[in-house]
Amino acid sequence: MTKTRILLADDHAIIRSGPRLLLENEWGWDICGEAANGREAVQQAEKLQPDVVVLDIGMPEVNGLDAARQIRHARPETEILIFTSHESEQLVRDVFAAGARGYLLKTDAPQHLVAAIKALLEKKTYFTSQISEVIFAGFLKGAPAVETASRLSPRERETVQLLCEGSTNKEVASKLGVSVKTTETHRKNIMSKLGLKSFSELVVYAIRNQIIQS
Repeated sequence: MTKTRILLADDHAIIRSGPRLLLENEWGWDICGEAANGREAVQQAEKLQPDVVVLDIGMPEVNGLDAARQIRHARPETEILIFTSHESEQLVRDVFAAGARGYLLKTDAPQHLVAAIKALLEKKTYFTSQISEVIFAGFLKGAPAVETASRLSPRERETVQLLCEGSTNKEVASKLGVSVKTTETHRKNIMSKLGLKSFSELVVYAIRNQIIQS
């Protein structure tokens, strides 16, 4: 019988160890790999072809939302469970818009992680009652959605994240496999597209839109 392959992605090894212990006890399930940042998660997903990726939101280099988008684009058959400490009505919306089918708070892992993955394997959505309440509260308020980073391309979001995490133009160029001149052009275009005048404004934008964590 073919084993269910699961990839764990979180920038803290100790956090990955908890889900690993829980999931390895399930018969027929195999932790095929681990990733410590979003870029590595995308690469591992393409290489290892997991059935499910358990993905944190606040990871370096490429955040969980953008990693989810890239994984879904490269491997539509791979299911994504967002596993995070963060909750907000807009973030939940963004998670499902990115192609994830499940959303689970880390505090709920002991009771819900196995059930969440089983649901995803059956192509069903999964989120706890606590997340349902967040969504419903937003619906009742009728509050408009906050500004999102959807106006930026995936490459532009990667550039923003790397810059706001402290990478120089040269370091960004190396990580993205482009020239320094191309990176500088991306940076100018991003600032112009968003109507921003300073790097500090770009950092605020990145935090507000969950590109990086404050």
